[in-house]
Amino acid sequence: MKAKRTLPVSYRLAVTSRVLAAVLGGYVITALASVCLTLWVPMARAEAVVTGMMSSFVVYLLAVIWCFACRTAWRAWFGLTVPSLVLAAFAGLAYWMGRS
Repeated sequence: MKAKRTLPVSYRLAVTSRVLAAVLGGYVITALASVCLTLWVPMARAEAVVTGMMSSFVVYLLAVIWCFACRTAWRAWFGLTVPSLVLAAFAGLAYWMGRS
Protein backbone atom coordinates (compact mmCIF):
# COMPACT_ATOMS: atom_id res chain seq x y z
CA MET A 1 0.00 0.00 0.00
CA LYS A 2 1.01 3.54 -0.64
CA ALA A 3 1.48 5.80 2.32
CA LYS A 4 -0.84 8.78 2.40
CA ARG A 5 0.90 12.09 2.06
CA THR A 6 -0.35 14.67 4.48
CA LEU A 7 0.21 18.36 4.46
CA PRO A 8 2.50 19.82 7.11
CA VAL A 9 0.95 21.31 10.21
CA SER A 10 2.50 24.71 9.46
CA TYR A 11 0.72 24.83 6.10
CA ARG A 12 -2.59 23.87 7.68
CA LEU A 13 -2.19 26.55 10.36
CA ALA A 14 -1.33 29.16 7.72
CA VAL A 15 -4.46 28.32 5.74
CA THR A 16 -6.56 28.37 8.91
CA SER A 17 -5.11 31.76 9.82
CA ARG A 18 -5.95 33.13 6.38
CA VAL A 19 -9.50 31.82 6.62
CA LEU A 20 -9.93 33.45 10.03
CA ALA A 21 -8.43 36.67 8.70
CA ALA A 22 -10.81 36.60 5.74
CA VAL A 23 -13.88 35.89 7.84
CA LEU A 24 -13.23 37.87 11.03
CA GLY A 25 -10.91 40.57 9.75
CA GLY A 26 -13.02 40.97 6.63
CA TYR A 27 -16.10 41.47 8.76
CA VAL A 28 -14.40 44.10 10.93
CA ILE A 29 -13.00 46.10 8.04
CA THR A 30 -16.32 45.85 6.19
CA ALA A 31 -18.32 47.10 9.16
CA LEU A 32 -15.91 49.98 9.76
CA ALA A 33 -15.87 50.96 6.09
CA SER A 34 -19.67 50.93 6.01
CA VAL A 35 -19.89 53.11 9.11
CA CYS A 36 -17.27 55.57 7.84
CA LEU A 37 -18.90 55.86 4.46
CA THR A 38 -22.30 56.40 6.07
CA LEU A 39 -20.95 59.12 8.35
CA TRP A 40 -18.78 60.97 5.85
CA VAL A 41 -20.80 60.89 2.60
CA PRO A 42 -22.58 64.24 2.15
CA MET A 43 -26.09 63.04 1.35
CA ALA A 44 -29.34 62.29 3.13
CA ARG A 45 -29.02 59.85 6.02
CA ALA A 46 -31.10 57.09 4.39
CA GLU A 47 -29.20 57.33 1.12
CA ALA A 48 -25.87 57.34 2.94
CA VAL A 49 -26.83 54.19 4.86
CA VAL A 50 -27.85 52.39 1.67
CA THR A 51 -24.63 53.50 -0.05
CA GLY A 52 -22.54 52.28 2.90
CA MET A 53 -24.32 48.94 3.04
CA MET A 54 -24.12 48.34 -0.70
CA SER A 55 -20.43 49.16 -0.79
CA SER A 56 -19.81 46.75 2.08
CA PHE A 57 -20.18 43.80 -0.30
CA VAL A 58 -17.31 45.09 -2.42
CA VAL A 59 -15.14 45.80 0.63
CA TYR A 60 -15.70 42.29 2.00
CA LEU A 61 -14.88 40.74 -1.37
CA LEU A 62 -11.65 42.72 -1.60
CA ALA A 63 -10.71 41.77 1.97
CA VAL A 64 -11.14 38.06 1.24
CA ILE A 65 -9.18 38.33 -2.00
CA TRP A 66 -6.44 40.20 -0.12
CA CYS A 67 -6.16 37.47 2.52
CA PHE A 68 -5.54 34.73 -0.02
CA ALA A 69 -3.40 36.80 -2.38
CA CYS A 70 -0.80 37.68 0.25
CA ARG A 71 2.45 35.78 0.42
CA THR A 72 2.13 35.11 4.16
CA ALA A 73 -0.66 34.97 6.71
CA TRP A 74 1.09 37.68 8.75
CA ARG A 75 0.89 40.06 5.82
CA ALA A 76 -2.80 39.26 5.40
CA TRP A 77 -3.49 40.10 9.05
CA PHE A 78 -1.34 43.23 8.86
CA GLY A 79 -3.09 44.33 5.68
CA LEU A 80 -6.45 44.13 7.44
CA THR A 81 -5.39 45.52 10.81
CA VAL A 82 -3.84 48.78 9.63
CA PRO A 83 -6.79 49.90 7.45
CA SER A 84 -9.18 48.84 10.23
CA LEU A 85 -7.38 51.10 12.69
CA VAL A 86 -7.47 53.99 10.21
CA LEU A 87 -11.19 53.47 9.56
CA ALA A 88 -11.85 53.26 13.31
CA ALA A 89 -10.00 56.56 13.77
CA PHE A 90 -12.12 58.20 11.05
CA ALA A 91 -15.31 56.83 12.63
CA GLY A 92 -14.20 58.11 16.03
CA LEU A 93 -13.39 61.49 14.53
CA ALA A 94 -16.84 61.67 12.96
CA TYR A 95 -18.41 60.75 16.29
CA TRP A 96 -16.31 63.34 18.11
CA MET A 97 -17.30 66.01 15.58
CA GLY A 98 -20.96 65.18 16.11
CA ARG A 99 -21.67 63.76 12.68
CA SER A 100 -23.48 60.71 14.06
